[in-house]
Amino acid sequence: MSRGDKSAYTPKQKRQAKHIEESELERGHSQDEAERIAWSTVNKQDGGGLKKSHKSRK
Repeated sequence: MSRGDKSAYTPKQKRQAKHIEESELERGHSQDEAERIAWSTVNKQDGGGLKKSHKSRK
């Protein structure tokens, strides 16, 4: 079972994690391990949850 609140992630990040998790399950990993790998990968790629847009002022 995953730890932590996943509400801070974008829908795209959630879809990516689900896809990675499914791939890891096909490779023979347990559900818990597949979920851990999926969220670790999303965090590594994107640095975590939602990003705030920084608009420059002129």
